[in-house]
Amino acid sequence: MAELIACVLLLLISPAAYAATTHTVGGLSGWNTGIDYGNWASGQTFATRDTLLFNYDTTHAVSQVTEADYQNCSTENVPIYFYSSSPTSIPLTAVGTSYFICPRSNHCSQGMKLAVTVTMRGSSPPSFGDPIPLPPSDGASPSPPSGSPETPGTPPSTPSSPPPPAGGSAASILGSKNSLMAGFSLVLEAVVGVMGEEIAAATVVFFLQ
Repeated sequence: MAELIACVLLLLISPAAYAATTHTVGGLSGWNTGIDYGNWASGQTFATRDTLLFNYDTTHAVSQVTEADYQNCSTENVPIYFYSSSPTSIPLTAVGTSYFICPRSNHCSQGMKLAVTVTMRGSSPPSFGDPIPLPPSDGASPSPPSGSPETPGTPPSTPSSPPPPAGGSAASILGSKNSLMAGFSLVLEAVVGVMGEEIAAATVVFFLQ
């Protein structure tokens, strides 16, 4: 309910905050001598996209001038803008202070001068197109998804050491035979050196049997 009331208030306030305003200078008195326009302007809020509306008779006109000409009520310089057809609508398009006087005779000295300070208006009103999310009515927080996470499978066991290659036994046997023959050769050489060739020959025959 609180969110709904807030939305309604924003909808009611936003048009007033962002809509441009037409300010009738001097109110019912219009643009004329003998009026305190400084006092009138102090009760107004001027923003960009607003409009000043000057109502006057043929004895008056409106000139937008510099600050110096406004302060001195000078009409010697060419005005920024000059208007002589009533009613005159002047849009406020720039931020800052704008200055206006009546250039006729000594009317500026008789009070026909106006300074308005313009502020920047918001570019656009807020958008209400997107709905406002509301919390759950019971205030309960959403429950976590059901189901437990899967447990990863047991990693495969370390494979056993591969069996030795089949050729390993044969190589071992061959190595033993080679060692035996080498030892036999050494014995044969020793026998030949000590006992002579005949005994060596007999020894060979003995080993070969």
